[in-house]
Amino acid sequence: MSETPIPAELAARLRTARRVAVLTGAGISAESGVPTFREAQTGLWARYNPEELATPEAFRRNPKLVWEWYTWRQERVRQAEPNAGHLALVEMEGRFAEFTLITQNVDGLHRRAGSHNILELHGNLFRAKCFSEDRPVESWPDGAEIPPRCPRCGGLLRPDVVWFGEMLPTSSLRAAEHAAVTAEIFFSIGTSALVYPAADLPFNALAAGATVVEINPQPTPLSPHVTFSLNGAAGKILPALVAQVWGDAGSHS
Repeated sequence: MSETPIPAELAARLRTARRVAVLTGAGISAESGVPTFREAQTGLWARYNPEELATPEAFRRNPKLVWEWYTWRQERVRQAEPNAGHLALVEMEGRFAEFTLITQNVDGLHRRAGSHNILELHGNLFRAKCFSEDRPVESWPDGAEIPPRCPRCGGLLRPDVVWFGEMLPTSSLRAAEHAAVTAEIFFSIGTSALVYPAADLPFNALAAGATVVEINPQPTPLSPHVTFSLNGAAGKILPALVAQVWGDAGSHS
């Protein structure tokens, strides 16, 4: 069972809802053993501050160093598996006419778990784009050069993630804002509610009249405002929620 009982009123609202949006942050990935951004600085990388590596300026200064740091982070993430929280969200996606999963995480675990309608606000560790043209690059020649070069223009490739000082991708942010203000139920899961503009989304949903549910082990600045606050780990609470709302039919959707 989860640390917090699932309120009967929340279960009732979920049974009749058609439009649901979910925002996830580092907390759900931490349950899979993915180190948070700052915890990632161990071993060889302990002497670097992440803010010194995750900027366009750092890439201009030392593109090889930045690319190698991201390669190392990819290796760490590959060792992790989606957890019960990720899998419960996959199950939930099949239950609603409209379901949008908005994530601040760059680890791709939601996709590996089987979620489909995902908005990756901060990009994805496993994708690359051209630093010169700012366009995604699907594949590139596997040469010895680090970082690799763009097959189209010869410019350097960079990780397709949002760095400090960069704007979020406009299309993803607009789609997330739309999902928030049209959702009947909005979940904020494993996020500190401190990183903007994502932290605005649950407040936008509240202002538009949505039921807002927070799932987090610790209180956040959002906690006093939500409709339901469930204290605990997503990997425990979300499966309990799915079981209570839809019963054992869950695995047969």
